[in-house]
Amino acid sequence: MRKYFLLLVLISVSNWAQTKAVSKEAAAVAARVEAFRKALIDPTESNLKALTSKDLSYGHSSGVLQDQKVFIEKLLNGESDFVTIEFQNQSIQVTGDVAIVRHNLVAHTKDSGVEKDIKIGNVLVWQKQKDKWLLIARQAFKLPQ
Repeated sequence: MRKYFLLLVLISVSNWAQTKAVSKEAAAVAARVEAFRKALIDPTESNLKALTSKDLSYGHSSGVLQDQKVFIEKLLNGESDFVTIEFQNQSIQVTGDVAIVRHNLVAHTKDSGVEKDIKIGNVLVWQKQKDKWLLIARQAFKLPQ
């Protein structure tokens, strides 16, 4: 009986430690997502490169795909211009060195000088590389009406 009790305690401690580690990583990812949100509103080449992988695949709800270079260029030249952004209903799932973030993006944009309000869904895939979470993929999608 004592062996079973010790085994149960060890399993419980192990599960607690694993949950705590995942929670710590989820918090780190959440901080990167927030930094990314701010970088979309006030973009600089350095902050966008620091948050994204050189192998970034950035998908828009229109079906347009961009790599890191084009994604950054469009933000810096004003073709893609976020005035405000809010991430709603966000969830973060961390599995090893990969994190999947889902949220609804509600924003006011001024793309190429044309103002509009948008509400789309996003799936972001982050990967921990050299102790830093980097965005490796993003896919936006139209939300059901």
